[in-house]
Amino acid sequence: MSETPQEIYADRGASRRAESDRWAALDARLQKVRLAVFAVGIAMLFAVFGADALAFRWLALPSVFFIALLFWHDRVLRSLAQAERATAFYERGIARLEHRFAGTGTSGSEHEPAEHAYARDLDLFGEGSVFERMCLARTRGGEEMLASWLLSPAKVETVVARQGAASELRDLLDLREDLCLVGDDVRSGLHPETLRRWGEAPPVGFHTAHRVVAVTMAVITLTVLGAWLLGSLGPAGPASFAFVGAAQLAFAWRIRSRVQATVKAVDGPTRDLDLLARLLERFEREPASSPHLMRLRRTIETEGLPPSAQIARLHRSVELLDARRNMFFAPLGGLMLWTSQLALQIESWRLACGPSLGDWIDAISELEALVSIASTAYENPSHTFPSFTENSPCFQASELGHPLIPTDVCVTNDLQLDGERQVLIVSGSNMSGKSTLLRSVGVAAVLAQAGAPVCARALKLSPLAIGASLHVIDSLQEGTSHFYAEIKRVRLVVELCEGELPLLFLLDEIFHGTNSHDRGIGAEAIVKALIERNAIGLVTTHDLALTRVAEAQGPKAANVHFEDQLEDGQIAFDYRMREGVVTKSNAIALMRSVGLPV
Repeated sequence: MSETPQEIYADRGASRRAESDRWAALDARLQKVRLAVFAVGIAMLFAVFGADALAFRWLALPSVFFIALLFWHDRVLRSLAQAERATAFYERGIARLEHRFAGTGTSGSEHEPAEHAYARDLDLFGEGSVFERMCLARTRGGEEMLASWLLSPAKVETVVARQGAASELRDLLDLREDLCLVGDDVRSGLHPETLRRWGEAPPVGFHTAHRVVAVTMAVITLTVLGAWLLGSLGPAGPASFAFVGAAQLAFAWRIRSRVQATVKAVDGPTRDLDLLARLLERFEREPASSPHLMRLRRTIETEGLPPSAQIARLHRSVELLDARRNMFFAPLGGLMLWTSQLALQIESWRLACGPSLGDWIDAISELEALVSIASTAYENPSHTFPSFTENSPCFQASELGHPLIPTDVCVTNDLQLDGERQVLIVSGSNMSGKSTLLRSVGVAAVLAQAGAPVCARALKLSPLAIGASLHVIDSLQEGTSHFYAEIKRVRLVVELCEGELPLLFLLDEIFHGTNSHDRGIGAEAIVKALIERNAIGLVTTHDLALTRVAEAQGPKAANVHFEDQLEDGQIAFDYRMREGVVTKSNAIALMRSVGLPV
């Protein structure tokens, strides 16, 4: 019998928790052993220097043992941290499955544009959003890639390629776990464009001879210093060291501007190279069969060392460069031309690998976005990858729901919009399900054209631009009323009809900021204009006068509605969409039930 995603997450989480407990127990024992060895070492130190009871060589035994314990304990602590993070990984997965994820992931609020045709209206970003539910990216590049997919519909061939890659990644739970756990448990600030600019910047002007001279002078300086300290140079020692030191100083001074430029340029964009190297190394080890993943693999293929090893080499150089800040190492580093030699080494790496660095990061960013989609598909086996049709415009959904509503309470509806029936006027009272229907349609269209599964038994659609007016906010600072903000938003939606793709529009409570007469005239004109521009979509209202708009547009528009029932003084909803205009209202009865004199 196949297990559900929740059962699999629970089993794996329990296994990782047991592993964490074992490492924690070993950590506690090692702390006690280290303390005991340290105490023995102190006692032996007293015996050697205080009581003169032991030879000095006996101190080597506790010292070597203590150092070995330090290395062992460090490995245990790293394993403990890894097991704890793996446990948390599956706990977060269960929280997503139980719709308790709000505030536990990355909200993506910084990726939401100030002005966008549908992002805010469909709650794509923010706490408890679609993005937070989906995103498993560790790098900023991965977040930006996933956000860009949600903000801009892709071409059909690209969507199909992403679907194939996500289908392959869906059941590779070990890979998805590894990619989410490599490196430290921190969100990376790795920015693709910053590193791309650094990698593709013009050369700073080093020559091959500079590297040869730097190594040669460092060897000569250290050799002369050693010979002087050992007395091999006799009285000429100080003068010899001063001469080579002056020559070395003159060389360092000559290339100082290029060294400073290299060090300054590398200091910012390479802080997260270790994580990037680990992500690449894990991807390099995983075989790929889907065309899209194979293309990503080709992107990172290089002659000689693989990208992960190349970036790890740069990461080591950057770490060694940081040693110049150590006050104890700085004098020796100066004699070795430490900063100059590492600057030469980093610049050599940049000239050889820099042009490919942005492509490597883009490949990992895309992989992280695909892993986020694959995880969504795995955790929602009832969701489906949509199909696309050339019959445009088209949006045909069977059992469509909203992915952020728990499955056990999510009510689904069938919906069909195409060239024959382009517009649905949705009537019903507040809270009856009208706005949720619009968001369900909009989110499904967004996810479908990003390459992700949708909350439906089946969905067929044509490529569509999306425009929505659900979250209209007035502005005191700009002196903008709610109605004026709404008509500006509707104008933006209508203007989308001028694009290459047919428009899917979602207008909630259209023009409710004005009187019924003007609302009716405006709504009818807008619906007519959208139909003439080959758009499809939904318009909601609780003003029954607007239902006449559908009658005026003939077969191109139709009325649907949501009903409510008054039960024991409380309004109850079934959230089922029905054909036609709503025939009853319980508003007066509800007002009376709470004691209003109506």
